[in-house]
Amino acid sequence: METALKEDIWIFPDFDSLGFAGAELFMAAADQAIVSQGRFSVALSGGTTPLGLYHILGTAYHGRSAWKQTHLFWADERCVPRDHVLSNYRLAYEQMISRLTIPQQHVHRIKGELTPEEAANAYEEDLKRHMGEKGLPRFDLILLGLGEDGHTASLYPGSASSSETEHLALPVFSETTMNWRVTLTLPVLNNALRIVFLVSGSSKSGIVREILGQGRRDRYPAGRVAPSQGSITWLLDKDAASGLEESAS
Repeated sequence: METALKEDIWIFPDFDSLGFAGAELFMAAADQAIVSQGRFSVALSGGTTPLGLYHILGTAYHGRSAWKQTHLFWADERCVPRDHVLSNYRLAYEQMISRLTIPQQHVHRIKGELTPEEAANAYEEDLKRHMGEKGLPRFDLILLGLGEDGHTASLYPGSASSSETEHLALPVFSETTMNWRVTLTLPVLNNALRIVFLVSGSSKSGIVREILGQGRRDRYPAGRVAPSQGSITWLLDKDAASGLEESAS
């Protein structure tokens, strides 16, 4: 018997308030996981939207004891060195990780300096070591973004990667940005306890309307994120959410 998707949509007046709400959700998930199982496993998102959230976590929440039991992973990464301007790891490190008391061995970055295949295989093995060889990894929280084309992580519409069911992580070539990436696969995303989408800007209003306002979810990888035993929270600023008002009118 299928269970209904547990999904909430939160709309904020600006980018900063979205970031603060995301930080509160992040720490609440961390506290809950640590109480129940002694550690917190989270996959971070790339892009510019989560930077405010990362900065808040690295400053306002830097003294929290939860960091010692936190394990950081990434939903996807570009195949570049960790200090490259396009590295998702670098962005998170500068805004958050460098300010925290998190053990180095708890930072499970995707090694983008390797070949795409080597990086994906190494990341998959790291996931198995941390979460067990049997079954799918279960993240306590995965942060995701939303592309204007409906992609999330590095799962693109029409690509074979968005239909992958065997691997936990895959190398993907982005025709949009013309670079290689490594991404978590959809089965891993859909096994998470909680998904949080962070979406900002008017350029995202059309795809937000398509997925959330008009129910055209199956057309897009982001719309196919539907954890069967978890929940989704959409954090939208008013510009990203503006298309929802058009759908309702």
